[in-house]
Amino acid sequence: MNSLSESGNEGVRSGPEPSVVAGERRQLINLAYRLLGSLADAEDAVQETYTRWYAMSRKQQEAIESPGAWLTTVAGRVCLDVLGSARARRERYVGTWIPEPLPDRSEWVVGRSDGHGTESADSGDPADRITLDESVSMAFLVVLESMTPAERVAFILHDVFRYPFAEIAEIVGRSPAACRQLASSGRRRIRAERATAAPAGGPAGQAGLVRNFKEAWENKDIETLVGLLDPGAIMTADGGGMVGTVLHPVEGAENIAAYLIHIAGKAPGLTLAERTVNGRPGLVALYRGVAVTVAAIDLTDGRVSRIWAVRNPEKLGAWTETGQKVRFPHLRP
Repeated sequence: MNSLSESGNEGVRSGPEPSVVAGERRQLINLAYRLLGSLADAEDAVQETYTRWYAMSRKQQEAIESPGAWLTTVAGRVCLDVLGSARARRERYVGTWIPEPLPDRSEWVVGRSDGHGTESADSGDPADRITLDESVSMAFLVVLESMTPAERVAFILHDVFRYPFAEIAEIVGRSPAACRQLASSGRRRIRAERATAAPAGGPAGQAGLVRNFKEAWENKDIETLVGLLDPGAIMTADGGGMVGTVLHPVEGAENIAAYLIHIAGKAPGLTLAERTVNGRPGLVALYRGVAVTVAAIDLTDGRVSRIWAVRNPEKLGAWTETGQKVRFPHLRP
């Protein structure tokens, strides 16, 4: 973490440089996205954190020994509050709420322009600043959704960002011992999920399977699709009530395959592209060049066992150029 600098030979503490404070944004975005599962909410939480920093007087800022620690503490508390209110909001959510999917940085930059027809090397969007690792895989984020807000904050801060429990206690308002128990409970949930999901062959192996899955879907080859799906596979979709989609999970290889063929039949203009979704090979469905569905995929014993299909347009901002809109057929059976 960044500490305050000292000025001159007199040992007088100077205020934190603006660049030092601004330099914490990447870390805060990474933390907030993992805590909230939403890029938009993460950006709002980080903005609120900085608003509180700049609302302080210069003297108050100078009294803070470590701006990085202060910003992390405030961001953690803001996210904890958001998680508490999110539970109530998601009870009213139409269908299943799925975390917002993120593309690979290179795939996010491709197609983005600076307004002069030139692709930007750094668009400055928060998706560019999130490190894609196991802690942002869709399977991981979905398990986080099952945790209590305090459990999620304690687990992410300790197990992912390596913060000591004494500091976590200040954020969640509990004792270090209680925070240790919260993180341990979260860890058990993650281990239980990993015990049932075993991606085969790493990213390369998953990429090959996803490619085969894509080709079978494009060819409307239901038998091959069934063979690539785990018999107990589950497909969950998130339209947020804004676009048509199934409101309940589709279970079983044959049912999922039949539904996918049904979609292909209703939308002849639909094309599929292989993309990295939250750090793992996945698929993006495009209609007239616009991303209408982003599918995160998980494997068990070399077959597709979980598909999370995000169709809510509010969660696809990182996948579609600003301003592009398209009407897409409803995809309910």
